[in-house]
Amino acid sequence: MNKTKMLKPLMVLAFSQVLMWSCCDKSELDPNAALDHSVDKVQQVLPKLTEYNMYPRCVEDGEKEWHTVGVDDWCSGFWPGVLWYAYEQSGDEKIKEKAELFNAPLKKIAFSPAYDHDIGFQLYCSYGNGYRLTGNPEYKKILLAAADTLATLYNPNVGTIWSWPRKKEYPYNTIIDNMMNLELLFWASKNGGSQKLHDIAVSHAKVTMENIVRPDYSAYHLGSFDDQTGEFLRGVAHQGYKDNSMWARGQTWGIYGFAIAYRESKVEEFLETSIKMTDKFLERLPEDGIPYWDFDAPVTDSTPKDASAAAVAACGMLELYYLVDDDQLKTKYYNASVQLLSLLTTDTYLSKEKNDAILLRSTGHMPKNSEVEVPIVYADYYYMEALLKLKKIQATTK
Repeated sequence: MNKTKMLKPLMVLAFSQVLMWSCCDKSELDPNAALDHSVDKVQQVLPKLTEYNMYPRCVEDGEKEWHTVGVDDWCSGFWPGVLWYAYEQSGDEKIKEKAELFNAPLKKIAFSPAYDHDIGFQLYCSYGNGYRLTGNPEYKKILLAAADTLATLYNPNVGTIWSWPRKKEYPYNTIIDNMMNLELLFWASKNGGSQKLHDIAVSHAKVTMENIVRPDYSAYHLGSFDDQTGEFLRGVAHQGYKDNSMWARGQTWGIYGFAIAYRESKVEEFLETSIKMTDKFLERLPEDGIPYWDFDAPVTDSTPKDASAAAVAACGMLELYYLVDDDQLKTKYYNASVQLLSLLTTDTYLSKEKNDAILLRSTGHMPKNSEVEVPIVYADYYYMEALLKLKKIQATTK
């Protein structure tokens, strides 16, 4: 089914949800204070992390210190990204030096055969932020090489990047997470790389929109395709509750990923898809405002939350703030993102002295009982990214 033919006028949120977002007091959250708190936590933790080829990923339940992983782990780029954001906020040269040290081992990913789609997470979060803040020409070379490496996973028969070549249960697969890695391709095409990188990114987003995003603007986690004909075979939950459920973080990868795809391509359907996915997310938030790991999972007193999904959603909605022309939509998405960030910046979700992370209560892979309602590094990364976005918006609207 062609999703582009199904786009409807903008949905109106239920009255109670409109009240929830419109009543948010924009002055309640000070992004500078939240960022300074995050910088303080980074400065406290850095002396413990002396192996620069090992990267924080999660804090195991009941523990205090980061569990680390190697260069090839899909989360390896987030910790250097956290350091670059901490440097951006603080100007602390010691943090910058550490960011450079943690960046360095990741270089090999750009020049090795592509393992899977996570090259964007690994290198754009690390070297991308490093290049943005320093202009280091070596970083630019590495990013351009990384984009070319990621592009080797593109299958023109399907029109997407092969997300997980190693997962044999899905012979050719594309996942909603992959929308976030397109930014590396878009960036490279504007900074000395081939136009083909831009075209690959646009094709990937279109095929994802038409197949992995469902008619109700929720999303499958994974789409399985015939690698010869390009036929869409089925949608799969994988990390979600069931195949037709709305996995929380996947929904937010779509919100943010399609917003970026529109920003870079100006394909109008990408903007409308991001808007529709956002409205779907907001409509289904529970009363306390932070999503459970899956919107269709049975809710009990022990159902895990996912702070990382809230942080990614906040980033996506602040991106939409810049992209939409309608002032009411700007206000809605600004207020909704502030609401999410305000909730994350409370004792319920801030780690403070409990452990080495910034945020608590993210859920990685519930079906495998892996990283369930624990601190996870990408939650910290997107929380800081959203706060920096909010800080910039507030600076330009005063």
